[in-house]
Amino acid sequence: MNPFSSGTRLRDMIRSIRACKTAAEERAVVRKECAAIRAAISENDQDYRHRNLAKLMFIHMLGYPTHFGQMECLKLIAASGFPEKRIGYLGLMLLLDERQEVLMLVTNSLKQDLNHSTQYIVGLALCALGNICSAEMARDLAPEVERLLNSRDPNIKKKAALCSIRIIRKVPDLSENIMYPAASLLKEKHHGVLISGVQLCTELCKASRDALEHIRRNCTDVLVRILKDVSNSSYAPEYDIAGITDPFLHIRVLRLLRILGQEDADSSEAMNDILAQVATKTESNKNAGNAILYECVETIMGIEATSGLRVLAINILGRFLSNRDNNIRYVALNILMRVISVDTQAVQRHRTTILECVKDTDASIRKRALELVFLLVNDTNAKPLTKQLIDYLQVSDPDFKEDLTAKICLIVEKFSQEKLWYLDHMFKVLSLAGNYVKDDVWHALIVAISNAPDLQGYSVRSLYRALQASLEQESLVRVAVWCIGEYGEMLVNNIGCLDSEEPITVTESDAIDLVELALKRHTTDTTTRAMCLVSLLKLSSRFPPTSERVKEIVTHHKGNVELELQQRSIEFASIIQRHAGIKSTLLERMPVLDEASYLTKRAGSTQTIASGDSKSALSGDSKTTSAIKVPNGVAKPPPAVSMPNLIDFNIDDAPVAPTTNTTTSDPLNFMKDLIDIGLPSSPPSGGESAPTVSADIIDLLNFGTTPVQNGPPASSPFPTTTTKSTVLETKPTPLPDLIDSLTLTSSSVEEKPENKSITAFQSDNLKITFSFKKQQEKPEDTLIHATFTNLSSNAYTDFIFQAAVPKFLQLHLKPASSNTLPANGNGTITQDLTVTNTQHGQKPLAMRIRMSYKVNNKEKQEQGQINNFPSGL
Repeated sequence: MNPFSSGTRLRDMIRSIRACKTAAEERAVVRKECAAIRAAISENDQDYRHRNLAKLMFIHMLGYPTHFGQMECLKLIAASGFPEKRIGYLGLMLLLDERQEVLMLVTNSLKQDLNHSTQYIVGLALCALGNICSAEMARDLAPEVERLLNSRDPNIKKKAALCSIRIIRKVPDLSENIMYPAASLLKEKHHGVLISGVQLCTELCKASRDALEHIRRNCTDVLVRILKDVSNSSYAPEYDIAGITDPFLHIRVLRLLRILGQEDADSSEAMNDILAQVATKTESNKNAGNAILYECVETIMGIEATSGLRVLAINILGRFLSNRDNNIRYVALNILMRVISVDTQAVQRHRTTILECVKDTDASIRKRALELVFLLVNDTNAKPLTKQLIDYLQVSDPDFKEDLTAKICLIVEKFSQEKLWYLDHMFKVLSLAGNYVKDDVWHALIVAISNAPDLQGYSVRSLYRALQASLEQESLVRVAVWCIGEYGEMLVNNIGCLDSEEPITVTESDAIDLVELALKRHTTDTTTRAMCLVSLLKLSSRFPPTSERVKEIVTHHKGNVELELQQRSIEFASIIQRHAGIKSTLLERMPVLDEASYLTKRAGSTQTIASGDSKSALSGDSKTTSAIKVPNGVAKPPPAVSMPNLIDFNIDDAPVAPTTNTTTSDPLNFMKDLIDIGLPSSPPSGGESAPTVSADIIDLLNFGTTPVQNGPPASSPFPTTTTKSTVLETKPTPLPDLIDSLTLTSSSVEEKPENKSITAFQSDNLKITFSFKKQQEKPEDTLIHATFTNLSSNAYTDFIFQAAVPKFLQLHLKPASSNTLPANGNGTITQDLTVTNTQHGQKPLAMRIRMSYKVNNKEKQEQGQINNFPSGL
């Protein structure tokens, strides 16, 4: 026998390991001990087997491998003495788990120990089974555990109940056998057995519907009596915690009652009285009492309780909000957010306390309280709540300003009943936290101002004052300089003054000075400076005497390191110097923007971004172009429809080209829509193409050279209309004179028709025809005109066409002519596609398509693959 193993005790090994100063020393000691233990195992040392296993457990807890000692556990479990079995079962629970195949060897030993005459050995077996039981062991040993639930010894009953919980979780089908003895445990007087029995009944209710109904019928009154007895019991040192009798039993019973009373009026009525008693009698100045009250509130809100009882529960939560403990306040806010839909009026009574939580020093409480305040806002209290939140915005922490600003903007937009109130509060938010306002918010503010002609003068004067007071808020600067550029004459001439408005004196030079100051501020970003340059250009048209000064300011940026500003500077200086004749027309005031259409599009865009399920897949063409305003007579394209899930097919990992463009909040793209070109033109009639603007003028007012985009600009928050045959490209322009070639042309692309047409897809319900055209100067490009015909007797709504192509192809889809397809072929939908074959002449076109539509409000989908494209495309 190895003298090292027999001579070293567990405490000596622990002492030597703890004395090690380096990891290498520790590993050396462990290796030496493991070698000695291996030698003892090979020699079948029975005298020190329990000591060796104890050492192995300690080594295992240090993270070293101990698999070689697993069989020693089984040998000790099979021993007859209690000390050996105790070490064996402890090693079994620590060194093995249910995934170990060797565990199956211990099933027979467990069965023998569960039937042992000594209660302590039975307890060891139950404890081990409750920790490592697998599904196979649960089926084999469930009868023994079920028998032990009726044992006379309370400790055995308690352990058998806890072991039964493990068995039910592993094999829910065994619930039927255990539910009857489990119900009998609720009649015990021993609190340990009671808690175990209540927890077992809770697991049974979760695992089996039959067990839930059985316990609901037979045990609800018993549980009510238990709760009443423990609540009214006198002082008992054995169960007392901070003056409350057994709060653990309180909480377990309340949780089980919550399950039983859910969606059951009879059971809920039986427990209403005792819940009211617990809610009123439990002390809330101690943590144990607060735990019981919390579970009581959860139970009241989870069952079919009376309205008075719910009000009582919400009042308890109101008291929680005044507690000094942050954890208690946080859980109270969490529950209030869930119950606000059940009884809003009761929660509203605690609005003042909730508002105080918004100002709490703890960040998690602040955020949760702010979310709750947002849910409390309605038409009645919107104004006072908004005022209080804006007042707090002035002193709030920088880390909290973003969340607070977002919620205030949502409240103002959602509950504004008059535009003046909306504008005033948005101006305050911009002044206090303009750096935290998101792009879509100030975009919407500009749209609102453009749709309020009576308030445009008031708006520009209010923003002028705010901008004088603070140039540090980026969003404020952007909105202010845009309004000054659009409504500068209203600012200078005090047009549209309101009765409550204070008079203000602003000269033309003052307006120029303020915009110039914003332009020269060192922290101003490129987007804001670009907007300032556009504003100055428009002011030069509004105030002709200031043209030379504006020219000097604009020319100063010809050498700017930002190419964006450099280009704008050169172009704008050219307009002021050489093209005064068209300047007034080019820079006339923006037309009224369609506010309803913008808000609808914005809401749809927000939902699309929030869902995120198909955003990356439906990427299409991410390139954007300038927004070109067409005459009012041109029909608008159909509204954007939210896209369905990603096309499930794949052609060489082909990208999907959606029929609608994803809206972004790029401020530069937004500004492209705000520039009014204002060229005189008449609406097209018949089949004539709409007049198009030359590339020079597009480049003139385009913030940065951007490639061509198919369809309306993706980033535009405003509705724009385009003619289907107009394709505009940006190109480099000579510096000496950027707009000498300003002309109006009838067509920018000369096409050569090929007179090719195919039936791309046909089913019992739908027919798709493709006709093709080629561009003479671009043989790799193919223009496809798709025609969709409905062959069924039901009209199709929300019609969407999607396509996927291989990687060597580039696909651009223009908006469809409509999203409603009449029945029986009485009408069609047309849509234009452009396909660029980067391997023209080497590989043919290939495409997979999907059509989604609604028939009587039921969604339908069809899909197919097109392989019959004509050769040479």
